[in-house]
Amino acid sequence: MDARFNLFDNEVAARFAKRFAGAGLVVHQSSLPRSTQELVSLRASQINGCGHCIDMHTKEAAAAGETAVRLHLVAAWRESTVFTEAERAALALAEEGTRLADAHPGVSDETWAQVRKHYDDDQTAALVALVALINAANRLAVIVHQRGGSYEPGMFAAAFG
Repeated sequence: MDARFNLFDNEVAARFAKRFAGAGLVVHQSSLPRSTQELVSLRASQINGCGHCIDMHTKEAAAAGETAVRLHLVAAWRESTVFTEAERAALALAEEGTRLADAHPGVSDETWAQVRKHYDDDQTAALVALVALINAANRLAVIVHQRGGSYEPGMFAAAFG
């Protein structure tokens, strides 16, 4: 499968990407733990089948010190013992927020209660924004067939920072 369109070579797409990255920077600079941000991004990307984003968030998480065991178990986090209660709440929110069309009424009250138990208002806002942003990023990359494999940690920081 070849890429259909290069989002980085088009003026409109590049302007959009810069603003999109700015929104992501708000989340990145929040008090939501970086490891949680990468785990949530990775899980949503797995659900959406976004090879580019799986590649990016696996490598960014590893570069930030995440263990291989935890990265390998993200897809089966419910059946794993390596995630904290807070991370499990964030991963549940990521799944339910990603599978909106599959899970009426969307995010369950139980999941929301767990998120609020573990995250303060700023972290909750960042987590909700992150789920929305990673789903949008997945859709952009999947639509144009942007493939995974060539991402290097930090490669977008200079371009969009």
